[in-house]
Amino acid sequence: MGKGPLSGVRIVEFAGIGPGPFCCMILADMGAEIIRIDRPGAPVANPVLERGRARIGLDLKSTEGKATAMAILEKADALVEGFRPGVMERLGLGPDEVLKKNPRMVYGRMTGWGQDGPLAHAAGHDIAYIALTGALAAIGKPGQTASPPLNLVGDFGGGGMYLAFGIAAALYEREKSGKGQVIDAAVLDGTASLMAMFNGAVVAGRLTVDREHSLLGGAAPYYRTYFCSDGKEIAVGPLEPQFYAEMVERIGGVAPQGRDHPATWPQSAHEFAAIFRTRTRDEWCAVLEGTDACFAPVLTLDEAPGHHHNKARGLYVEHEGVVQPVPAPRLSRTPGEIQPTEPDGAAVLAAWGVKTH
Repeated sequence: MGKGPLSGVRIVEFAGIGPGPFCCMILADMGAEIIRIDRPGAPVANPVLERGRARIGLDLKSTEGKATAMAILEKADALVEGFRPGVMERLGLGPDEVLKKNPRMVYGRMTGWGQDGPLAHAAGHDIAYIALTGALAAIGKPGQTASPPLNLVGDFGGGGMYLAFGIAAALYEREKSGKGQVIDAAVLDGTASLMAMFNGAVVAGRLTVDREHSLLGGAAPYYRTYFCSDGKEIAVGPLEPQFYAEMVERIGGVAPQGRDHPATWPQSAHEFAAIFRTRTRDEWCAVLEGTDACFAPVLTLDEAPGHHHNKARGLYVEHEGVVQPVPAPRLSRTPGEIQPTEPDGAAVLAAWGVKTH
């Protein structure tokens, strides 16, 4: 049994890609015991996203495979599946069938478009889902096409994270009602929710997501990245006037007039760019890091584990031969931890009371 706030919770994960495995990684990190059902002989595709689980191969199209899957589900608290709508029903493992066998089941469904709507059965990926919510249109340089922010905003922020929250919320509610329920977690829905601040701020006239005037989108000279003399980048974000003044003073510049007027931003950005080009990234770190200039070096994925703050926080560890981030968030009394990965789930299922052979 794992350690953490979800210790004792049993979850069945039907193998998928992206947000489903990410959701289960988070839940496993918090102590949930997870059985990942995959195709027979399927390898581990991602040693970080798939960490902390036990695995079993089942042919869900066979009578025996379906029966074994249902036997596992009868012993579980929650389920995570990321197929298109209707696939689990055709396998005989849909919510109606499962909840009939296990009324306490929290049935988590992860899709891009949602379980219903005119696009529900269409193929898609993160970029399409965030395009439909206004998120993608707000990201990029003026006059250029929008820039996809990896698949962080949709798959992981709007998808897997919201599904994990939904499962935790449903498990909490079950303690009062004794009943399970179905979670329709759509990347589309979660991304729209992530945009809530901008929905409100635009209506209130406090912000715009128009790229030429977007304070938080890279248009403002004091909330963007700059190249240094060695070709590496730094990030500055002193939005508040007092933090902005400190940055300007420390870099030896002159505060441009009309700081909050977008018409002045291009010229100010040009002036700052010239200043930041005079030193290397490490030299600017010596000047600005740890001050109220709201500064950080732009690190690569390989560089991040070696940064002194990340090292002091223990943000990355080597687990099973792979450097990876530690569980988040950090709980004071029942902290999560990376659970061991068990390639053969038969022993775990035996403890659940399920025979697999």
